Amino acid sequence: MKILVTGAGGLVGRAMVKVCADAGDQIVGLNHTDLDVADEQKVNATIERERPELVINCAAWTDVDGCELDPQHAQEANARGPEFLASACRSIDAQFITISTDYVFDGEKDGFYTQRDQPNPQGVYARSKLEGERRAQTAWARTSVVRSGYIFGPAGTNFLSTMLARARRGEHLRVINDSFGTPTYARDLARQLYRLGQLDLPGIYHVVNAGDGASFEDFARAAIEIAGLNDQLLEGVSLKTLNRPAPRPRNSRLRCLLSEALGLEPLPFWRDALADFVSTQTQEESTSRLAFTPSPFGRGLG
Repeated sequence: MKILVTGAGGLVGRAMVKVCADAGDQIVGLNHTDLDVADEQKVNATIERERPELVINCAAWTDVDGCELDPQHAQEANARGPEFLASACRSIDAQFITISTDYVFDGEKDGFYTQRDQPNPQGVYARSKLEGERRAQTAWARTSVVRSGYIFGPAGTNFLSTMLARARRGEHLRVINDSFGTPTYARDLARQLYRLGQLDLPGIYHVVNAGDGASFEDFARAAIEIAGLNDQLLEGVSLKTLNRPAPRPRNSRLRCLLSEALGLEPLPFWRDALADFVSTQTQEESTSRLAFTPSPFGRGLG
């Protein structure tokens, strides 16, 4: 199968490209420089030139506070981009999968949000992502929307990798203790996206790692513990105390009603996925330090 991945330079996009390549598919990975999904003419030209059988959209503007301050850019990247891609897929009869967010819900529910719950986005980022879902589904019937959240993994910028790097430097960290979600390992998400591509069953899916979810503080403390770092560096704080520009849901934990019925295996428990990530990151950092260790002769090893 020929698969085109947008946003291939980001956290999920890189994982997605690797999953497809490992499976032996013909993969076209495009980062933002290669393709701005908000440019309709370039989207149409690229899809027509490559003619993939499946397009997986990992491109988005995920800076929640940045979106609040620049609604037009959020609209272009998160709403119009998926629509343009879906329309281009329709023109060549290609399947389309786009990633959305747990933030489409307002956070007032105490339990898990499923596909039966009505979205009620509270900020510009969340509204633009929900509009992207709807525009894409309207544009092309073979569209699947995958909502996820609290995504972490190697490469890219995300809460967890930044937090661990700061902890290793001994910096004091303030982490939110009253906002809850379901952590999702980018590699596990990419594998499930690939499985959905094989099924080719349009719809809305919630894809997160298994478990009851966690607050940012729970998440951070678990990572600190696994990495063997000092958890005294962490200070739990309320979301309100940070006074961020964009509102965030108090609870955005997700659960999928379709995956089990379709025979899709649940993702690993988030703590197990977290342990894998910390181990992988530690190994990569050790290799990096070794590669740049000065030798007695003034050259780096490797």
